[in-house]
Amino acid sequence: MAQKARDVMTPQPVTLPEDTPVVRAAKLMRDQAIGDVLVTRGDRLRGVVTDRDIVVRAVAETRDMSVTPIGALCSTHVVTVGPDEDADAVVRLMREKAIRRVPVVEKGHAIGIVSLGDLAVERDPTSALSDISAAPPND
Repeated sequence: MAQKARDVMTPQPVTLPEDTPVVRAAKLMRDQAIGDVLVTRGDRLRGVVTDRDIVVRAVAETRDMSVTPIGALCSTHVVTVGPDEDADAVVRLMREKAIRRVPVVEKGHAIGIVSLGDLAVERDPTSALSDISAAPPND
C-alpha cells in the first residue's frame, strides 16, 4: 500500500499566533529543537516561520525581536497537503516548488508537517540526510 502524508509527517506541529513576538518563537524552536513554527490567525494556518526567516528577516534587519510579531516574518504563500495525499505526490510537490516543509492540513487545521528530513528517515534510512535528521540536536 502506498504511503500517505499522514504516514511520513511529524504530527502535532508547533503552532503560534501571528502576533507572537519573534523572541518567543526563537526560544520555543531552541527548546524543542525544531527549525520551524506554523503561524496561525485565529484557528487557521496563516504561514510558516523558520529559523532562517528569523535570521534573514529579523536579525539581519536589526528588528526588535521582543516586539516584532512572527506574522511580519513568516512565509504566507504556504503550500499544504491533506493527510491522505500520496507521499510520492508530496515529494514531487516539494521538488517542483523547491520547498523543505509542507504542512498537512485537515479541515483548515494543521495536523502535521512533512519535512525533507521526515521523508529521508522514512524512505531512505541509510542516506546522510536520514542520519542527520535522526540524530539528536547539537546544543
